[in-house]
Amino acid sequence: MRNTDLYSNAHIVVAAIRVLAHQKNAPPSIEDVCQTLSFSLEQGNFICNKLEEMQIIEIVEGSYGTRLFIKNHLKIEDIPRGDKVSGLEEELKKFQSSRKNFTKEIESFQAKQAKKQKDLFAELEKKLKQGTDPK
Repeated sequence: MRNTDLYSNAHIVVAAIRVLAHQKNAPPSIEDVCQTLSFSLEQGNFICNKLEEMQIIEIVEGSYGTRLFIKNHLKIEDIPRGDKVSGLEEELKKFQSSRKNFTKEIESFQAKQAKKQKDLFAELEKKLKQGTDPK
């Protein structure tokens, strides 16, 4: 991501929406905008959601998928210049830590299940040996 401030990204995304709407004669999807700008889908969704919160664009979900419309491009000028899009990095770190915790829980559960299975087989083997011993 070369332009890391929201102001620059807002201008780029709105311009991409305009260009794609002109080229396709239909409102573009978030995927189209991300592909055009070489943004990841996560980054594009994050920026578009921020712009929707600021009422710069409108995200409409319909039968043909999610489409983007420019609502009020003049509100881009209200965005402080130089503000870094650090929220994306923070959200990414939260997601990664939650995934690590989830993975640890799964590993713990699998270890408990393996121990239960091992104990069960040991008990079954013990009962079988007791049953085959001549008395």
